[in-house]
Amino acid sequence: MAKKPNSDRRRPGPIEWAPVRGEYKVPGGKLVAVEFEVRGGAMVDVRLSGDFFLEPPGALGRIERSVAGASPDASLAAVSEQVAAGVADDDVLVGFDARAVAIAVRRALGKSSTWADHAFELIHDGPRSPAMHMALDQVYAESLGAGRRGPTLRVWQWSASAVVIGSYQSLRNEVDLAAAQRHGVSVVRRISGGGAMFVEPGNTITYSLVVPGSLVDGLSFEESYEFLDRWVVEALCDLGIAAVYQPINDIASPAGKIAGAAQRRLADGTVLHHVTMAYDIDPAKMSDVLRIGREKLSDKGTTSAAKRVDPLRSQTGMTREAVIDALVTSFASKHRLDWSAPRPEELAAAEDLVRTKFATTAWTARIA
Repeated sequence: MAKKPNSDRRRPGPIEWAPVRGEYKVPGGKLVAVEFEVRGGAMVDVRLSGDFFLEPPGALGRIERSVAGASPDASLAAVSEQVAAGVADDDVLVGFDARAVAIAVRRALGKSSTWADHAFELIHDGPRSPAMHMALDQVYAESLGAGRRGPTLRVWQWSASAVVIGSYQSLRNEVDLAAAQRHGVSVVRRISGGGAMFVEPGNTITYSLVVPGSLVDGLSFEESYEFLDRWVVEALCDLGIAAVYQPINDIASPAGKIAGAAQRRLADGTVLHHVTMAYDIDPAKMSDVLRIGREKLSDKGTTSAAKRVDPLRSQTGMTREAVIDALVTSFASKHRLDWSAPRPEELAAAEDLVRTKFATTAWTARIA
């Protein structure tokens, strides 16, 4: 992370920064590192390095000079444009690009962060109602944005079966309400987009990641899905599953879909990223309750939602609790993770949201 400006904020004048350094590893590419100072309100003494390939050698100086003079308040897009302007038509950049340099610059300034910059809180408490889970996601995201809680990994326990529909889905188009009532399945709407998920206690593994926007700074929505799912894909591979990220929001194996992700970015930049994984599944019940249109399945090569999914129980032979323990252990081996618990004021806020929003027909059927 960058050092704080060495100027006194009470005095007028340009901000100055001591030497700072930022790094960015391009997914599937090379490492880009940039060092510079800020004097007179602009970046100076810019030095670019890394294990990338660049021809001709003189292109290095042009790229460095393109960064020099930029404001430390410049956006990622603005810095990317400046770097691109410094690249000649016949320059060859291999393993990196102008955007990678800009992300490294943002990291040097502390406006873009890495996993190592954050300590995560783990919340894994007892079963809660579907509506309460929807509310807790919103509460924890708002708490991070307000500085009341740090980045959080939350593992859910469901107290009842439910269909969780995306923020923009039509209720009647996604759920057979008569079948849901017959099976004792409630319907709740989450604040993130994406498709409907069928969940049952004991048959589902669901988790949320609540992270600051700086962690995904410079990443597109699709890139941020892959970035935030990477740890769990690696954890599943460690369990012997040939898991892969499948754009835009699925985790799958050759046997079928394992999980689906959804994401919401709050106005302050906070990112709520949650994933539902099928541990076991009642395919007949799921097919009876969910309305899966032919158009949605047309690019999946199948005519049944149940045939798309292959649960973790069949792929690992492990208990649900053992799979969860393995996932949490894998996360903790890569990132700082400390146990935490819901606070009384958070539970009270969530209960109020259940009453005024998530358990109301006005919200659940807001797109009928």
